[in-house]
Amino acid sequence: MQNYKICVAPMLDWTDTHCRYFHRLLSPNAMLYSEMLTTGAILNHSQKYLEYNHKEHPLALQIGGSDPKDLEACAKIAKRFNYDELNLNCGCPSERVQKGSFGACLMKETQLVADCYEAMTQADIRVSIKHRIGVDDIIDYEFLRDFVGALSNKGCEIFIVHARNAILKGLTPKENRSIPPLKYDYVYKLKQDFPNLTIIINGGINTIQDSLLHLYNVDGVMIGRAAYHIPYILTQLDNAVFNTPIANRYEILEKIIEYCMEKVSQGIYLGMIIRHILGLFHGEINSRLWRQHLSNHAYLKSVKTSKDIKDFFNKGNELLKN
Repeated sequence: MQNYKICVAPMLDWTDTHCRYFHRLLSPNAMLYSEMLTTGAILNHSQKYLEYNHKEHPLALQIGGSDPKDLEACAKIAKRFNYDELNLNCGCPSERVQKGSFGACLMKETQLVADCYEAMTQADIRVSIKHRIGVDDIIDYEFLRDFVGALSNKGCEIFIVHARNAILKGLTPKENRSIPPLKYDYVYKLKQDFPNLTIIINGGINTIQDSLLHLYNVDGVMIGRAAYHIPYILTQLDNAVFNTPIANRYEILEKIIEYCMEKVSQGIYLGMIIRHILGLFHGEINSRLWRQHLSNHAYLKSVKTSKDIKDFFNKGNELLKN
């Protein structure tokens, strides 16, 4: 069974294959999640969106959808791509997602979610569900307990719980990540009520200390924006949880440089990779100068050979050491 102690959240427009490769360098043990892909995107453009580097494993594909037949078809495609897990999105509160009748609004339709889950499992692949603790003015713990209980009765064993309500009208997705109050105690209670399930907590987790405290009460922590903006926290957390050796930032950067050279030779713009690593030296002296150099020059068309890339990073490193 996969270890879920450290998970990196699916983040739209952020956790693409380049981001996940970087995060895998930082944390050998984290469970990584793709950005959400809709069933339509997978069914119509599967090759384009589903490819990834084999070093990203263990890797889950997050899917947005509410039609069981489409979800079953997507699951079978994902199986061919050798994903380790599928994750059904029952937590996104955006209006666009609501119009597609999936995301957080699915929490009000437990039977439909159960049908979706059962359809996805037909591909013989592990399926998890990511959801909120409630929707709109439904704030009682019993709603959350009954939602999880009904799905566990169908065989679902892995639940990723964002410890806030989703407010479907009146708040933007960004506001939904901060305004509804965090209720970690609801997630802890879930683990107490369902000790045999894998319960992973998500929402507002920004430090190693926070993560370790949560792990006393649940099976795993899922980190989102902190992992993106302060990525070295993944290395430090992996060390704290699994006692893995801590690679220093320059060792990680050397591997990223090799990856950049490979991908640019394949026609990938350097900037598509660089945007994900800007926080690598967060908190270090002159990190702002390094970040500015990378941001200002990553999209130059002149940076296209291995030598160009090495020169590009060498100039950035000189700024760090000055």
